[in-house]
Amino acid sequence: MSTVNSGQPKRLRDYTTARVGGPAAGWVVAHGEDDAVDELRAHPLPSESARSAGQDTLLVLGGGSNLLVSDEGFSGTVLQLAFDGISAEPVNDDEVDLTVAAGHHWDAVVAWTVERGLVGLEALSGIPGAAGAVPVQNVGAYGAEVAQTIVEIRAWDREAQDLVVLSNQDLRFSYRDSLLKRTTVQGSPRYVVLSVRLRLTHQQGKALSAPVRYAELARSLGLDAEADGAFRRAPLAEVRQKVLQLRAGKGMVLDPEDHDTWSTGSFFTNPILPESELPNLMAPSLSVAGLPEGAPRFPAGENDRGEALVKLSAAWLIDRAGCGKGFGLPEGPEAGRGADGAGLAGGRASLSTKHTLAVTNRGDASAEDLLTVARAARHRVRETFGVTLHPEPVLIGCRL
Repeated sequence: MSTVNSGQPKRLRDYTTARVGGPAAGWVVAHGEDDAVDELRAHPLPSESARSAGQDTLLVLGGGSNLLVSDEGFSGTVLQLAFDGISAEPVNDDEVDLTVAAGHHWDAVVAWTVERGLVGLEALSGIPGAAGAVPVQNVGAYGAEVAQTIVEIRAWDREAQDLVVLSNQDLRFSYRDSLLKRTTVQGSPRYVVLSVRLRLTHQQGKALSAPVRYAELARSLGLDAEADGAFRRAPLAEVRQKVLQLRAGKGMVLDPEDHDTWSTGSFFTNPILPESELPNLMAPSLSVAGLPEGAPRFPAGENDRGEALVKLSAAWLIDRAGCGKGFGLPEGPEAGRGADGAGLAGGRASLSTKHTLAVTNRGDASAEDLLTVARAARHRVRETFGVTLHPEPVLIGCRL
C-alpha cells in the first residue's frame, strides 16, 4: 500500500539531484502500480487555466533528476513512484522486449542490459533518474535517443481517468520532446508513465554495441567516426564504461562528494532553428549578423513547412558568451563574479566547473540561486548571439 508521511513535512531538496526545493504539504510513496493508480484517481487533471497557473494538486516524482522546485515547496501532494522491476520476453532469435517499471533507476536498467548482451541502451549509461521519466524528455546522449528503442508505454491518463497504452508513433518523439512533455503544463502532466517497453537486439558471444554515432565517443573508443556503421561498433561493456568516464569528466554522473554533479543535468536544450534564419541572427551587443565561423551546427531534419532545421550547441553559445566553466563563482569568469566580487549568488551556485550546460549547487544554494545563474547565462547568450535558450528541467513554483 501507499504510505503517507507524518510528522515533519518532507522537503523536495532531499529527493532531487539539484538538492533544492522546499517542503510538500503531503507525500505519498507508491510501492506498486496499483498504489500509484489509486492516488492518481484522487487527482484528476485540473482545468487548463488551473494548470497554466501552476495550480495542480499533484506532483509526480521519480528520480528527481530533471526537477527544480521553488524554495517555498509544493502546496499539494507529491506522489513518489517507488516501484521497480524488469522483465524480458524474446520477440525472435535476434530481439528481446524489455518491460521496465516506472520507478526503476534508469542506469540500473542500462547496466542490466549490458550484462546480458542486449544492445541499444549502452550509450545512455550514467543518466540519472527513473525509467518513467525517460520517454517524457526523449532522453538522449552520445548520438542515441531512447525513442530508438521504445515500443510503447503504459500510462495513466488523468484526463480520461483510465489506463492507456501509447505506441512509439503515438508518442510523437522529437529532440528532447514527446507527446508526454507537450501535454505537461507547468509541471502538471496529463499522462503519468507506469511502465516502458523497449525492444533491444540480442547477440550471442561477445556482444558489440549499436553503431557509435557520436564523434567524441567514437574517438575515445579508437573507432573511425567517419567509417561505415558496421565498423563503428565496440564491445558493449567498453562502450558503457567509456560513456561513464566521459560523463564523469563533465560532472554528469552523480557523486555526493562532487558539487559539480548537484544539478538537474543539462539546464538548457540545444536550440533548433530554421537554417534560413542563421544568416539573419543579430547579436544585439555586437551588431553583427549571423553566427561566428566555426560555431557548431548539426542537421536537425525539417519543420512542418519543409524548411531545413539546424541544431546549435547550447554549451558552445554559453561559453562563447562569456559564461565559461565556473560562471557565477568569485574565481570564475569575470562576467559572473557580481558587483561585489562574491559571485552572482554569493558563490552558492554556478555553472559547473567541468561543463557549461549544468547549473550547479555548490553546497547550500537555494532554487533562486540556481535560477539567478541560469538567467544570467541565458541573458548573455541572447545579448551576444540573439538566440534564446530554453530550460530542460521541469520548474515547479518558479520561472526562469
